[in-house]
Amino acid sequence: MKKIQSALISVFNKDKIENICSLLSENNVKIYSTGGTYDYISKLDIKLEKVEDLTSYPSILKGRVKTLHPKVFGGILKTNSDSDIEDSKKYDIPDIDLVIVDLYPFEETVKNSNDHNEIIEKIDIGGVSLIRAAAKNYENTVCISSSSQYEELTDVLNDNCSTDISYRKRLAVEAFKKSSDYDSKIFSYLNESDTKIELRYGENPHQKGRFIGNFDECFEQINGKEISYNNLLDIDSSINLLRDLVSDKAIFLIHKHNNPCGVAIRDSLTDAFNDSLACDSISAFGGILTTNKIIDENTANQINKLFFEILIAPDFETGALKVLKSKKNRILIKLKKIPKESIQRRTCLNGELEQDFDNKTENFDDFKVVTNVSPDKNNSDDLVLASIIAKHTKSNCIIITKNQQLIGSGMGQVSRIDALNQAIDKSKKFGFNLGGASLASDAFFPFSDCVEISFKNGIKSIIQPGGSVRDIDSIEFCNQNKMSMMFSGIRHFKH
Repeated sequence: MKKIQSALISVFNKDKIENICSLLSENNVKIYSTGGTYDYISKLDIKLEKVEDLTSYPSILKGRVKTLHPKVFGGILKTNSDSDIEDSKKYDIPDIDLVIVDLYPFEETVKNSNDHNEIIEKIDIGGVSLIRAAAKNYENTVCISSSSQYEELTDVLNDNCSTDISYRKRLAVEAFKKSSDYDSKIFSYLNESDTKIELRYGENPHQKGRFIGNFDECFEQINGKEISYNNLLDIDSSINLLRDLVSDKAIFLIHKHNNPCGVAIRDSLTDAFNDSLACDSISAFGGILTTNKIIDENTANQINKLFFEILIAPDFETGALKVLKSKKNRILIKLKKIPKESIQRRTCLNGELEQDFDNKTENFDDFKVVTNVSPDKNNSDDLVLASIIAKHTKSNCIIITKNQQLIGSGMGQVSRIDALNQAIDKSKKFGFNLGGASLASDAFFPFSDCVEISFKNGIKSIIQPGGSVRDIDSIEFCNQNKMSMMFSGIRHFKH
Protein backbone atom coordinates (compact mmCIF):
# COMPACT_ATOMS: atom_id res chain seq x y z
CA MET A 1 0.00 0.00 0.00
CA LYS A 2 1.18 3.51 -0.80
CA LYS A 3 -0.06 6.52 1.08
CA ILE A 4 -1.01 9.66 -0.87
CA GLN A 5 0.97 12.62 0.43
CA SER A 6 0.78 15.20 -2.36
CA ALA A 7 -1.54 15.98 -5.23
CA LEU A 8 -1.64 18.06 -8.39
CA ILE A 9 -5.13 19.15 -9.44
CA SER A 10 -5.86 20.69 -12.85
CA VAL A 11 -9.46 20.38 -13.97
CA PHE A 12 -11.56 22.18 -16.56
CA ASN A 13 -14.88 21.13 -15.03
CA LYS A 14 -14.85 21.95 -11.32
CA ASP A 15 -18.04 19.99 -10.52
CA LYS A 16 -17.66 17.38 -7.77
CA ILE A 17 -14.07 18.40 -6.96
CA GLU A 18 -14.97 20.18 -3.72
CA ASN A 19 -15.42 17.02 -1.67
CA ILE A 20 -12.16 15.55 -2.97
CA CYS A 21 -10.23 18.69 -2.02
CA SER A 22 -11.73 18.72 1.47
CA LEU A 23 -10.76 15.08 2.05
CA LEU A 24 -7.23 15.71 0.77
CA SER A 25 -6.91 18.63 3.17
CA GLU A 26 -8.23 16.58 6.09
CA ASN A 27 -5.62 13.92 5.34
CA ASN A 28 -2.83 16.54 5.27
CA VAL A 29 -2.17 15.93 1.58
CA LYS A 30 -0.20 18.78 0.04
CA ILE A 31 -2.11 20.24 -2.93
CA TYR A 32 -0.61 21.96 -5.96
CA SER A 33 -2.81 23.71 -8.49
CA THR A 34 -2.86 26.45 -11.07
CA GLY A 35 -5.08 28.92 -12.93
CA GLY A 36 -8.82 28.65 -12.50
CA THR A 37 -8.53 25.45 -10.48
CA TYR A 38 -6.31 27.19 -7.92
CA ASP A 39 -8.78 30.09 -7.66
CA TYR A 40 -11.70 27.70 -7.17
CA ILE A 41 -10.01 25.65 -4.45
CA SER A 42 -8.76 28.79 -2.68
CA LYS A 43 -12.35 29.94 -2.25
CA LEU A 44 -13.07 26.70 -0.38
CA ASP A 45 -10.70 27.91 2.34
CA ILE A 46 -8.37 25.01 1.66
CA LYS A 47 -4.60 25.41 1.91
CA LEU A 48 -2.73 24.80 -1.34
CA GLU A 49 0.26 25.98 -3.36
CA LYS A 50 0.47 27.51 -6.81
CA VAL A 51 2.31 25.54 -9.46
CA GLU A 52 3.87 28.88 -10.45
CA ASP A 53 5.48 29.14 -6.99
CA LEU A 54 6.83 25.60 -7.32
CA THR A 55 8.32 26.19 -10.77
CA SER A 56 9.24 29.87 -10.28
CA TYR A 57 7.71 30.36 -13.70
CA PRO A 58 4.44 32.18 -14.45
CA SER A 59 1.53 30.92 -16.48
CA ILE A 60 2.25 32.15 -20.02
CA LEU A 61 0.72 32.33 -23.49
CA LYS A 62 -2.75 33.10 -22.13
CA GLY A 63 -2.61 30.11 -19.81
CA ARG A 64 -1.66 27.58 -22.48
CA VAL A 65 1.61 26.81 -20.66
CA LYS A 66 1.24 26.29 -16.92
CA THR A 67 2.33 22.82 -15.83
CA LEU A 68 4.88 21.93 -18.51
CA HIS A 69 7.98 22.12 -16.32
CA PRO A 70 10.66 19.67 -15.07
CA LYS A 71 9.71 20.17 -11.42
CA VAL A 72 6.11 19.17 -12.13
CA PHE A 73 6.85 16.20 -14.38
CA GLY A 74 9.87 15.20 -12.35
CA GLY A 75 7.63 15.01 -9.29
CA ILE A 76 5.09 12.84 -11.14
CA LEU A 77 7.60 10.54 -12.86
CA LYS A 78 9.95 10.04 -9.92
CA THR A 79 10.58 6.44 -8.89
CA ASN A 80 12.33 4.99 -5.85
CA SER A 81 15.61 4.44 -7.67
CA ASP A 82 18.74 5.96 -6.16
CA SER A 83 19.36 8.15 -9.22
CA ASP A 84 15.80 9.55 -9.17
CA ILE A 85 16.08 10.32 -5.45
CA GLU A 86 19.44 12.00 -6.03
CA ASP A 87 18.07 14.12 -8.93
CA SER A 88 15.05 15.14 -6.85
CA LYS A 89 17.26 16.39 -4.03
CA LYS A 90 19.66 18.12 -6.37
CA TYR A 91 16.97 20.02 -8.29
CA ASP A 92 14.50 20.43 -5.41
CA ILE A 93 11.79 18.33 -7.11
CA PRO A 94 8.81 17.50 -4.86
CA ASP A 95 6.98 14.17 -4.73
CA ILE A 96 3.62 14.24 -6.53
CA ASP A 97 1.81 10.93 -6.06
CA LEU A 98 -1.75 11.92 -7.03
CA VAL A 99 -2.72 13.66 -10.28
CA ILE A 100 -6.32 14.74 -10.89
CA VAL A 101 -7.04 16.04 -14.40
CA ASP A 102 -10.19 16.91 -16.33
CA LEU A 103 -9.36 17.68 -19.97
CA TYR A 104 -10.57 20.60 -22.05
CA PRO A 105 -13.91 19.64 -23.67
CA PHE A 106 -12.61 19.23 -27.23
CA GLU A 107 -15.34 16.89 -28.50
CA GLU A 108 -18.15 19.00 -27.04
CA THR A 109 -16.65 22.14 -28.60
CA VAL A 110 -16.51 20.47 -32.03
CA LYS A 111 -20.17 19.52 -31.70
CA ASN A 112 -21.30 22.98 -30.61
CA SER A 113 -19.05 25.36 -32.53
CA ASN A 114 -17.95 26.04 -36.10
CA ASP A 115 -15.21 28.40 -34.93
CA HIS A 116 -11.95 26.68 -35.86
CA ASN A 117 -9.84 28.83 -33.53
CA GLU A 118 -12.11 28.11 -30.59
CA ILE A 119 -11.92 24.39 -31.34
CA ILE A 120 -8.10 24.44 -31.60
CA GLU A 121 -7.84 26.20 -28.25
CA LYS A 122 -9.73 23.30 -26.69
CA ILE A 123 -6.94 20.87 -27.56
CA ASP A 124 -5.51 20.10 -24.13
CA ILE A 125 -1.72 19.79 -24.05
CA GLY A 126 -0.68 20.00 -20.41
CA GLY A 127 -3.61 17.91 -19.18
CA VAL A 128 -2.93 15.01 -21.54
CA SER A 129 0.78 15.17 -20.69
CA LEU A 130 0.00 15.02 -16.97
CA ILE A 131 -2.29 12.03 -17.50
CA ARG A 132 0.28 10.11 -19.53
CA ALA A 133 3.09 10.84 -17.08
CA ALA A 134 1.06 9.77 -14.05
CA ALA A 135 -0.25 6.68 -15.82
CA LYS A 136 3.23 5.66 -16.94
CA ASN A 137 4.45 5.84 -13.34
CA TYR A 138 1.42 4.00 -11.92
CA GLU A 139 3.68 2.04 -9.56
CA ASN A 140 4.17 5.26 -7.63
CA THR A 141 1.44 7.65 -8.79
CA VAL A 142 -2.35 7.65 -8.73
CA CYS A 143 -3.84 8.99 -11.98
CA ILE A 144 -7.42 10.30 -11.92
CA SER A 145 -8.37 11.13 -15.51
CA SER A 146 -12.18 11.35 -15.24
CA SER A 147 -14.75 12.69 -12.81
CA SER A 148 -16.38 9.25 -12.96
CA GLN A 149 -13.46 8.05 -10.81
CA TYR A 150 -14.06 10.58 -8.02
CA GLU A 151 -16.44 8.39 -6.04
CA GLU A 152 -13.95 5.53 -5.77
CA LEU A 153 -11.17 8.00 -4.94
CA THR A 154 -13.35 9.33 -2.13
CA ASP A 155 -13.54 5.83 -0.66
CA VAL A 156 -9.75 5.58 -0.87
CA LEU A 157 -9.28 8.94 0.89
CA ASN A 158 -11.69 7.90 3.63
CA ASP A 159 -9.75 4.66 4.13
CA ASN A 160 -6.34 5.80 5.32
CA CYS A 161 -5.61 7.63 2.04
CA SER A 162 -3.63 4.62 0.74
CA THR A 163 -3.74 2.80 -2.61
CA ASP A 164 -2.61 -0.62 -3.81
CA ILE A 165 -0.87 -1.39 -7.07
CA SER A 166 -3.89 -3.06 -8.70
CA TYR A 167 -5.99 0.09 -8.22
CA ARG A 168 -3.24 2.32 -9.61
CA LYS A 169 -2.68 0.05 -12.61
CA ARG A 170 -6.40 -0.05 -13.41
CA LEU A 171 -6.50 3.75 -13.30
CA ALA A 172 -3.47 3.84 -15.62
CA VAL A 173 -5.24 1.66 -18.18
CA GLU A 174 -8.31 3.93 -18.03
CA ALA A 175 -6.05 6.97 -18.35
CA PHE A 176 -4.36 5.75 -21.52
CA LYS A 177 -7.78 4.86 -22.96
CA LYS A 178 -8.91 8.41 -22.15
CA SER A 179 -5.89 10.02 -23.81
CA SER A 180 -6.14 7.68 -26.80
CA ASP A 181 -9.81 8.53 -27.36
CA TYR A 182 -9.06 12.22 -26.91
CA ASP A 183 -6.28 12.15 -29.52
CA SER A 184 -8.49 10.14 -31.86
CA LYS A 185 -11.14 12.86 -31.75
CA ILE A 186 -8.52 15.49 -32.56
CA PHE A 187 -7.17 13.38 -35.42
CA SER A 188 -10.64 12.95 -36.90
CA TYR A 189 -11.23 16.70 -36.76
CA LEU A 190 -7.89 17.76 -38.24
CA ASN A 191 -7.42 14.96 -40.77
CA GLU A 192 -8.36 16.49 -44.11
CA SER A 193 -9.19 13.10 -45.60
CA ASP A 194 -11.98 12.72 -43.02
CA THR A 195 -14.91 15.09 -42.90
CA LYS A 196 -17.89 15.14 -40.58
CA ILE A 197 -21.22 15.35 -42.39
CA GLU A 198 -24.33 16.05 -40.36
CA LEU A 199 -27.11 13.81 -41.69
CA ARG A 200 -30.84 14.56 -41.67
CA TYR A 201 -31.13 12.10 -38.81
CA GLY A 202 -29.84 8.72 -37.71
CA GLU A 203 -31.45 5.34 -38.08
CA ASN A 204 -34.74 6.90 -36.91
CA PRO A 205 -36.00 10.51 -37.06
CA HIS A 206 -35.59 11.01 -33.30
CA GLN A 207 -31.86 10.16 -33.51
CA LYS A 208 -29.14 12.56 -34.63
CA GLY A 209 -26.76 11.13 -37.21
CA ARG A 210 -23.46 12.03 -38.78
CA PHE A 211 -20.92 10.48 -41.14
CA ILE A 212 -17.20 10.85 -40.43
CA GLY A 213 -14.97 9.84 -43.29
CA ASN A 214 -14.14 10.62 -46.91
CA PHE A 215 -17.15 9.63 -49.01
CA ASP A 216 -15.98 11.67 -52.00
CA GLU A 217 -12.76 9.68 -52.36
CA CYS A 218 -14.68 6.67 -53.70
CA PHE A 219 -18.08 8.07 -54.72
CA GLU A 220 -19.50 11.03 -56.62
CA GLN A 221 -23.16 11.89 -56.16
CA ILE A 222 -24.51 13.35 -59.40
CA ASN A 223 -28.21 13.55 -58.63
CA GLY A 224 -30.77 13.31 -55.89
CA LYS A 225 -31.52 14.23 -52.31
CA GLU A 226 -29.19 14.15 -49.34
CA ILE A 227 -27.89 10.68 -48.51
CA SER A 228 -29.25 9.36 -45.22
CA TYR A 229 -27.78 7.27 -42.40
CA ASN A 230 -29.66 4.16 -43.57
CA ASN A 231 -28.67 4.83 -47.19
CA LEU A 232 -25.01 4.76 -46.16
CA LEU A 233 -25.44 1.42 -44.40
CA ASP A 234 -27.09 -0.05 -47.51
CA ILE A 235 -24.40 1.37 -49.77
CA ASP A 236 -21.75 -0.21 -47.54
CA SER A 237 -23.45 -3.62 -47.70
CA SER A 238 -23.89 -3.47 -51.45
CA ILE A 239 -20.33 -2.36 -52.20
CA ASN A 240 -18.92 -5.06 -49.93
CA LEU A 241 -20.78 -7.74 -51.92
CA LEU A 242 -19.75 -6.20 -55.24
CA ARG A 243 -16.12 -6.28 -54.06
CA ASP A 244 -16.26 -10.08 -53.74
CA LEU A 245 -18.14 -10.77 -56.99
CA VAL A 246 -15.32 -10.63 -59.51
CA SER A 247 -16.62 -11.10 -63.07
CA ASP A 248 -16.11 -9.68 -66.55
CA LYS A 249 -19.85 -10.08 -67.07
CA ALA A 250 -22.52 -7.65 -65.92
CA ILE A 251 -23.28 -7.91 -62.19
CA PHE A 252 -26.46 -6.34 -60.86
CA LEU A 253 -27.30 -6.18 -57.15
CA ILE A 254 -30.39 -5.00 -55.30
CA HIS A 255 -30.14 -4.43 -51.54
CA LYS A 256 -32.77 -3.75 -48.91
CA HIS A 257 -32.12 -3.25 -45.19
CA ASN A 258 -28.43 -4.23 -45.61
CA ASN A 259 -29.29 -7.57 -47.23
CA PRO A 260 -29.12 -8.63 -50.90
CA CYS A 261 -32.59 -9.33 -52.29
CA GLY A 262 -31.55 -9.49 -55.94
CA VAL A 263 -28.33 -10.76 -57.57
CA ALA A 264 -27.72 -11.77 -61.18
CA ILE A 265 -24.66 -12.15 -63.42
CA ARG A 266 -25.37 -11.95 -67.16
CA ASP A 267 -23.77 -11.13 -70.50
CA SER A 268 -26.03 -8.09 -70.89
CA LEU A 269 -26.57 -5.38 -68.26
CA THR A 270 -30.28 -5.18 -69.05
CA ASP A 271 -30.65 -8.92 -68.51
CA ALA A 272 -28.67 -8.67 -65.29
CA PHE A 273 -31.03 -5.97 -63.99
CA ASN A 274 -34.21 -7.78 -65.01
CA ASP A 275 -33.07 -11.09 -63.53
CA SER A 276 -31.90 -9.42 -60.34
CA LEU A 277 -35.29 -7.74 -60.01
CA ALA A 278 -37.09 -11.03 -60.71
CA CYS A 279 -35.64 -12.57 -57.54
CA ASP A 280 -37.82 -10.39 -55.30
CA SER A 281 -39.59 -7.58 -57.12
CA ILE A 282 -41.50 -6.63 -53.97
CA SER A 283 -38.47 -6.08 -51.71
CA ALA A 284 -36.71 -4.22 -54.53
CA PHE A 285 -39.19 -1.36 -54.09
CA GLY A 286 -37.20 1.51 -52.54
CA GLY A 287 -33.98 -0.50 -52.69
CA ILE A 288 -30.34 0.23 -53.43
CA LEU A 289 -29.17 -0.79 -56.93
CA THR A 290 -25.50 -1.45 -57.73
CA THR A 291 -23.69 -2.63 -60.84
CA ASN A 292 -20.15 -3.01 -62.13
CA LYS A 293 -21.00 -1.71 -65.63
CA ILE A 294 -21.77 1.68 -67.18
CA ILE A 295 -25.51 2.29 -67.29
CA ASP A 296 -26.73 2.45 -70.89
CA GLU A 297 -29.98 4.06 -72.03
CA ASN A 298 -31.79 0.79 -72.66
CA THR A 299 -31.06 -0.45 -69.13
CA ALA A 300 -31.94 2.97 -67.73
CA ASN A 301 -35.39 2.72 -69.34
CA GLN A 302 -35.95 -0.61 -67.58
CA ILE A 303 -34.66 0.68 -64.24
CA ASN A 304 -36.81 3.80 -64.58
CA LYS A 305 -39.95 1.68 -64.15
CA LEU A 306 -38.89 0.82 -60.59
CA PHE A 307 -39.09 3.07 -57.56
CA PHE A 308 -35.64 2.95 -55.97
CA GLU A 309 -33.57 5.06 -53.58
CA ILE A 310 -30.05 4.82 -55.00
CA LEU A 311 -28.32 3.62 -58.16
CA ILE A 312 -24.54 3.10 -58.06
CA ALA A 313 -22.52 2.47 -61.22
CA PRO A 314 -19.04 3.25 -62.60
CA ASP A 315 -20.65 5.77 -64.98
CA PHE A 316 -23.82 6.68 -66.89
CA GLU A 317 -24.29 7.27 -70.61
CA THR A 318 -25.74 10.67 -71.48
CA GLY A 319 -29.06 9.19 -72.59
CA ALA A 320 -29.26 7.09 -69.44
CA LEU A 321 -28.73 10.14 -67.24
CA LYS A 322 -31.52 12.00 -69.01
CA VAL A 323 -33.90 9.12 -68.24
CA LEU A 324 -32.83 8.57 -64.66
CA LYS A 325 -32.74 12.26 -63.69
CA SER A 326 -36.41 12.56 -64.54
CA LYS A 327 -37.06 12.10 -60.81
CA LYS A 328 -35.06 14.74 -58.93
CA ASN A 329 -34.88 12.87 -55.60
CA ARG A 330 -33.27 9.75 -57.05
CA ILE A 331 -29.74 9.39 -55.78
CA LEU A 332 -27.34 8.57 -58.61
CA ILE A 333 -23.77 7.78 -57.61
CA LYS A 334 -20.64 7.21 -59.67
CA LEU A 335 -18.42 4.54 -58.16
CA LYS A 336 -14.88 5.89 -58.59
CA LYS A 337 -13.21 3.04 -56.71
CA ILE A 338 -14.21 0.38 -54.21
CA PRO A 339 -13.10 1.33 -50.69
CA LYS A 340 -10.48 -0.83 -49.03
CA GLU A 341 -11.24 -1.67 -45.42
CA SER A 342 -9.02 -3.40 -42.88
CA ILE A 343 -10.77 -2.84 -39.55
CA GLN A 344 -14.44 -2.90 -38.53
CA ARG A 345 -15.57 -1.11 -35.38
CA ARG A 346 -18.83 -0.80 -33.50
CA THR A 347 -19.83 0.43 -30.08
CA CYS A 348 -20.74 -2.21 -27.51
CA LEU A 349 -21.83 -1.81 -23.88
CA ASN A 350 -19.66 1.06 -22.60
CA GLY A 351 -16.81 0.32 -25.00
CA GLU A 352 -16.04 -0.73 -28.55
CA LEU A 353 -15.66 -3.96 -30.49
CA GLU A 354 -13.00 -4.12 -33.18
CA GLN A 355 -12.21 -6.88 -35.65
CA ASP A 356 -10.33 -7.44 -38.88
CA PHE A 357 -12.45 -6.94 -41.98
CA ASP A 358 -13.64 -10.27 -43.43
CA ASN A 359 -11.48 -10.28 -46.55
CA LYS A 360 -11.64 -14.05 -47.01
CA THR A 361 -13.56 -15.07 -50.13
CA GLU A 362 -13.56 -18.66 -51.33
CA ASN A 363 -13.54 -19.92 -54.90
CA PHE A 364 -14.37 -23.43 -56.08
CA ASP A 365 -10.83 -24.68 -55.60
CA ASP A 366 -11.12 -23.89 -51.89
CA PHE A 367 -14.11 -26.22 -51.50
CA LYS A 368 -13.87 -29.90 -50.62
CA VAL A 369 -16.25 -32.46 -52.10
CA VAL A 370 -17.47 -34.70 -49.25
CA THR A 371 -20.07 -36.77 -51.14
CA ASN A 372 -19.86 -39.49 -53.77
CA VAL A 373 -21.33 -37.12 -56.36
CA SER A 374 -19.45 -33.97 -57.42
CA PRO A 375 -21.29 -30.85 -58.61
CA ASP A 376 -21.43 -30.24 -62.35
CA LYS A 377 -20.13 -27.02 -63.96
CA ASN A 378 -23.36 -25.07 -63.50
CA ASN A 379 -23.73 -26.11 -59.89
CA SER A 380 -20.05 -25.36 -59.25
CA ASP A 381 -20.43 -21.75 -60.37
CA ASP A 382 -23.72 -21.38 -58.52
CA LEU A 383 -22.23 -22.76 -55.30
CA VAL A 384 -19.49 -20.11 -55.40
CA LEU A 385 -22.08 -17.38 -56.01
CA ALA A 386 -24.33 -18.67 -53.22
CA SER A 387 -21.39 -18.85 -50.82
CA ILE A 388 -20.38 -15.23 -51.50
CA ILE A 389 -23.95 -13.94 -51.16
CA ALA A 390 -24.33 -15.84 -47.87
CA LYS A 391 -21.21 -14.12 -46.55
CA HIS A 392 -22.95 -10.77 -47.05
CA THR A 393 -26.36 -11.76 -45.69
CA LYS A 394 -27.49 -11.47 -42.07
CA SER A 395 -27.15 -14.70 -40.07
CA ASN A 396 -28.71 -17.18 -39.80
CA CYS A 397 -29.10 -17.35 -43.55
CA ILE A 398 -29.76 -19.74 -46.42
CA ILE A 399 -29.07 -18.70 -50.02
CA ILE A 400 -30.39 -20.52 -53.11
CA THR A 401 -28.93 -19.84 -56.56
CA LYS A 402 -29.49 -21.16 -60.07
CA ASN A 403 -27.93 -20.18 -63.38
CA GLN A 404 -25.90 -17.36 -61.72
CA GLN A 405 -29.00 -15.80 -60.18
CA LEU A 406 -30.20 -15.46 -56.61
CA ILE A 407 -33.58 -17.20 -56.55
CA GLY A 408 -34.29 -17.53 -52.82
CA SER A 409 -32.98 -16.21 -49.52
CA GLY A 410 -33.78 -16.59 -45.86
CA MET A 411 -31.98 -14.21 -43.52
CA GLY A 412 -31.66 -13.06 -39.95
CA GLN A 413 -33.45 -16.09 -38.52
CA VAL A 414 -32.81 -17.67 -35.13
CA SER A 415 -33.44 -21.11 -36.67
CA ARG A 416 -31.64 -22.44 -39.74
CA ILE A 417 -34.76 -24.43 -40.68
CA ASP A 418 -36.76 -21.19 -40.60
CA ALA A 419 -34.16 -19.56 -42.84
CA LEU A 420 -34.36 -22.49 -45.28
CA ASN A 421 -38.16 -22.50 -45.36
CA GLN A 422 -38.16 -18.74 -45.88
CA ALA A 423 -35.76 -19.08 -48.81
CA ILE A 424 -37.80 -21.89 -50.40
CA ASP A 425 -41.12 -20.09 -49.91
CA LYS A 426 -39.76 -16.89 -51.42
CA SER A 427 -38.33 -18.75 -54.39
CA LYS A 428 -41.66 -20.41 -55.13
CA LYS A 429 -43.55 -17.17 -54.56
CA PHE A 430 -41.66 -15.53 -57.43
CA GLY A 431 -42.11 -18.49 -59.76
CA PHE A 432 -38.69 -20.13 -59.67
CA ASN A 433 -38.15 -23.83 -60.32
CA LEU A 434 -35.86 -25.19 -57.60
CA GLY A 435 -34.97 -28.29 -59.62
CA GLY A 436 -31.18 -28.50 -59.93
CA ALA A 437 -30.59 -25.40 -57.76
CA SER A 438 -27.63 -24.85 -55.43
CA LEU A 439 -27.78 -23.85 -51.78
CA ALA A 440 -25.37 -22.20 -49.35
CA SER A 441 -25.58 -22.03 -45.57
CA ASP A 442 -23.47 -19.56 -43.57
CA ALA A 443 -22.91 -22.20 -40.86
CA PHE A 444 -22.85 -25.98 -40.57
CA PHE A 445 -25.95 -28.17 -40.35
CA PRO A 446 -26.17 -29.73 -36.87
CA PHE A 447 -28.64 -32.31 -38.22
CA SER A 448 -29.65 -33.64 -41.62
CA ASP A 449 -33.11 -32.02 -41.50
CA CYS A 450 -32.17 -29.05 -43.71
CA VAL A 451 -30.59 -31.35 -46.27
CA GLU A 452 -33.74 -33.49 -46.35
CA ILE A 453 -35.97 -30.43 -46.89
CA SER A 454 -33.63 -29.23 -49.65
CA PHE A 455 -33.81 -32.58 -51.44
CA LYS A 456 -37.63 -32.68 -51.27
CA ASN A 457 -37.69 -29.31 -53.03
CA GLY A 458 -35.34 -30.29 -55.86
CA ILE A 459 -32.10 -28.69 -54.69
CA LYS A 460 -29.15 -30.58 -56.14
CA SER A 461 -25.95 -29.18 -54.55
CA ILE A 462 -25.03 -27.72 -51.16
CA ILE A 463 -22.08 -25.72 -49.85
CA GLN A 464 -21.62 -25.34 -46.09
CA PRO A 465 -18.67 -24.79 -43.73
CA GLY A 466 -18.81 -28.25 -42.18
CA GLY A 467 -17.61 -28.92 -38.66
CA SER A 468 -20.66 -30.43 -36.97
CA VAL A 469 -20.19 -33.56 -34.90
CA ARG A 470 -23.03 -34.98 -37.02
CA ASP A 471 -21.73 -33.99 -40.46
CA ILE A 472 -21.86 -37.63 -41.46
CA ASP A 473 -25.68 -37.62 -41.19
CA SER A 474 -25.95 -34.92 -43.86
CA ILE A 475 -23.30 -36.53 -46.04
CA GLU A 476 -24.96 -39.95 -45.93
CA PHE A 477 -28.35 -38.49 -46.84
CA CYS A 478 -26.78 -36.76 -49.86
CA ASN A 479 -25.09 -39.98 -50.93
CA GLN A 480 -28.34 -41.93 -50.65
CA ASN A 481 -30.13 -39.36 -52.79
CA LYS A 482 -27.38 -38.52 -55.32
CA MET A 483 -26.92 -34.95 -54.09
CA SER A 484 -23.53 -33.24 -54.04
CA MET A 485 -22.22 -31.50 -50.94
CA MET A 486 -19.07 -29.49 -50.44
CA PHE A 487 -17.40 -28.09 -47.32
CA SER A 488 -15.84 -24.63 -47.43
CA GLY A 489 -14.07 -25.09 -44.11
CA ILE A 490 -14.77 -21.47 -43.15
CA ARG A 491 -17.70 -19.74 -41.50
CA HIS A 492 -18.96 -16.27 -42.44
CA PHE A 493 -21.35 -15.05 -39.76
CA LYS A 494 -22.77 -11.56 -40.22
CA HIS A 495 -24.53 -10.28 -37.11
